[in-house]
Amino acid sequence: MMHVSMRQLRTFEAVARLKSFSRAADELHVTQPTVSKQIRLLHEEVGLSLLEQIGKRVFLTEAGEELYATCANWLETWGCFEQTIANFKGIKQGRLRIAVVTTAKYFLPRLLGPFCSLYPGIDVALEVVNRDRLLERMARNQDDLYIMGVPPQELSIESEPFLENPLVVLAPATHPMSGRACIRFEELAHEPFIVREHGSGTRLTVERVFLERNVPLKIKMEIGSNEAIKQAVAGGLGLALLSQSTLSLDPSEKEIAILNVEGFPIRRSWYVVRLRDKQLSIVAGTFLDFLRTHVQLLAPRH
Repeated sequence: MMHVSMRQLRTFEAVARLKSFSRAADELHVTQPTVSKQIRLLHEEVGLSLLEQIGKRVFLTEAGEELYATCANWLETWGCFEQTIANFKGIKQGRLRIAVVTTAKYFLPRLLGPFCSLYPGIDVALEVVNRDRLLERMARNQDDLYIMGVPPQELSIESEPFLENPLVVLAPATHPMSGRACIRFEELAHEPFIVREHGSGTRLTVERVFLERNVPLKIKMEIGSNEAIKQAVAGGLGLALLSQSTLSLDPSEKEIAILNVEGFPIRRSWYVVRLRDKQLSIVAGTFLDFLRTHVQLLAPRH
């Protein structure tokens, strides 16, 4: 009979999913030698190699594939049991996995701080990725909740809007259009634009906005970072359409201006999304309730 610990299984699942000992160590908040030790003990207990590391890449062996296919369900079931017992005891504890698109990193920490202070027994694992990566995680059921601006239509999900996510047109503060009272959208056809990479929710919205208005989008540059886009705009490389959530809370951000373009800001929302068939854990339900009742913490402080 094998004597495999839950800690070994959690470590193996993280390494197998992330394909990295170092990333697994970061996620589990332990050192890389600790991860290596747990995997070595698991290998010794099973009697077969489960993982192979070639250079910096990690591969699953045939036995590892078999274990990975089943241990994720074991861990989720055990996690639900732990949370149920904690709930019986009147304690909110356990692990909460949240994946958010990159733009959400500008406001979500303002909610996570008070939440973690109120529930110190809850360990939050936050993944900040672009929309394509988030959809991949969602398809693999890797997280409890997802926060994004454009919920997918191809997956069976439940989505709930919780915060306004207006889209604005940014320009250098010295741009001729800056300060004008009313700018026709058609005038943007003559301006070069800096846009996010393909797969970004903001990029999808920008392309749709121009397509719906039958105005050509003149793309000068693609950049995968909102901060870099704002710097490029400030440097006079072009205009940009970004979520107002990306704008600094510090009024010192004076090198860029929000243009008064007709039809803007475009009213959108931030959504909290979960898989329809996934049972909401007690910890995830606790966070969702906290989000609904404390959404004022996310209000812009311009």
